[in-house]
Amino acid sequence: MLSVPLPFLAGLVFALTLYHSLKGVEVSGTRRYFHAFLILYALQGIGIGLRFGYGVDGLIPFLPVSASFMPPLAFLAFRGLTADVPRRPWLHLAAPLAVALAVAFLRDLVDLLLFLVFFGYAVALWRMTLSGGDDVMAEASLQRMRPALRAARLTAGLMFFFAASDWAIAIYTAFYGAGEVPRAVTVMNIAAIAAVLVYYFAPVTSSGSAVSQAVTSNADTTNLARIAAALDERELYKNEDLSLAKLARKVGLPAREVSAAINRATGLNVSQYVNNRRVAEARRLLADTEKTVTAIMLESGFATKSNFNREFRRVAAVSPAQYRARARAGQEGSAPKARA
Repeated sequence: MLSVPLPFLAGLVFALTLYHSLKGVEVSGTRRYFHAFLILYALQGIGIGLRFGYGVDGLIPFLPVSASFMPPLAFLAFRGLTADVPRRPWLHLAAPLAVALAVAFLRDLVDLLLFLVFFGYAVALWRMTLSGGDDVMAEASLQRMRPALRAARLTAGLMFFFAASDWAIAIYTAFYGAGEVPRAVTVMNIAAIAAVLVYYFAPVTSSGSAVSQAVTSNADTTNLARIAAALDERELYKNEDLSLAKLARKVGLPAREVSAAINRATGLNVSQYVNNRRVAEARRLLADTEKTVTAIMLESGFATKSNFNREFRRVAAVSPAQYRARARAGQEGSAPKARA
């Protein structure tokens, strides 16, 4: 049996997660893989429609091959967000090539190969996310690092699910026929859609209160001073698309070293450290200007109101509006009284 592990739904899920996590990311390689995936997804959808809607059986040999491109493209798209960009991406053509050869000469191996492709890339993608450090998604903007990491894990989980469920259906069909396959596919669709809904509606938590502060070395102190200077130079911290990789290139240090220096010297993660500087600017503007809170949010480097309010409360323990009211009350209280 030539089966495709839910290519249409897999394509939809990957497209949603990749689009959500890569918005605003200026990494040409990642964009190239992402666009290639979207094109393949569209072609796969057309192919499935022609095959099952119009009985174009001539497409049967091509659908498993096009499906086998999806895991490598998803993996390369997320890998492009890390500090370790793949230098020989063409090696990932091996998986589709193996499936194509099986379709041509050894059709009994197609299901097994599709299982191995989806399962293998799921393992690789999951392992890529395990370190949990800021440098995992170094090329993503600081506010997108956590969503990108979640999207990568969701994609890996879905690939595990597609691999296991499609292989189980293939084995069941070999022994008992295809009578129950439609019901099984329905359950798989519901489970995958539920996973996507949970992902999109679950709140994105902060990177967390970072690591416990370790002993700070002279090198960390020096590096932290360089990082602070780089953020203030031309007000780099105001760039809402600022990423760890961009900051590291500005400082002239590896992304991992920048992240480690901030963690050890301040007890904060990179996003919190940069947001502290943004909040300091927002506090100044709230106290000294008549600009609206939204204008101050954007001028300080925040892109979303939710993130601005959350980070402002983390640093100042009050909302921006409350801070402005208190600052103005303090100014009035300290002003000299007019003489009678």
